[in-house]
Amino acid sequence: MNRWINRVAVVTGASSGIGAACSRDLVAKGMVVVGMARRLDRLQQLKAELPTGQSERFYCRQCDVSVEEQVIDSFAWIDETLGGADVLVNNAGIVRRACIIDEGNSDDLRDILNTNVLGVSWCTRQAFISMHRRKINDGHVVIINSIAGHEVPKAKGFSLNMYAPSKHAITALTEVLRQEFQNKGTMTKITSISPGVADTEIFDSKSPEVLAKMPMLRAENVADAVSYCIQTPPNVQIHELTIKPIGEQF
Repeated sequence: MNRWINRVAVVTGASSGIGAACSRDLVAKGMVVVGMARRLDRLQQLKAELPTGQSERFYCRQCDVSVEEQVIDSFAWIDETLGGADVLVNNAGIVRRACIIDEGNSDDLRDILNTNVLGVSWCTRQAFISMHRRKINDGHVVIINSIAGHEVPKAKGFSLNMYAPSKHAITALTEVLRQEFQNKGTMTKITSISPGVADTEIFDSKSPEVLAKMPMLRAENVADAVSYCIQTPPNVQIHELTIKPIGEQF
């Protein structure tokens, strides 16, 4: 991780769960981290909990990644204030409790696609534009995908609705972006990390009988994987990394 010391990482969805764990880990390893999320108070709480010396390298930025203008403004602020992002961890994602065939679910389904697919697209576009303009040739884009982006688990008791299709789109998007980065003549890397079920806020407590039976990853397990992927040598790109808790049936 030595080459990343004092360089800038942007982590979306940093107010809780995997995003918060990634932020803590990258700051602890010497990076400057911009945590982006809708809940500014949670970002500020995370900053306050960091040890002295680390909190100074953590910046809070309120941003809803599903809103393109907020993403553009946030990356412009990062360019102006910190010189631009070198690493992007696309973690922000949402789940809604709805079935695709339910009546009156349009907002829920649209929100999932806007956050999980378009939000990743907006953030990656702005980060890459900044990297390319600054001639950063060793940048890295990480996308927190899901095992539901490769297969549709048979989940009894609830529907994965538009979540699974959104993550399948992310799997395809990762390959499209890899090709686009290559066509631009850069060495910018991209990695999809696909965890199994993780014990984070993305799953609410309304289905305790279902969740209680599931082996789960911890957010820190995924943060470890992010650090592993971005510290690979220049000739190595981990394109897809799948992480499952022992005992998971999916």
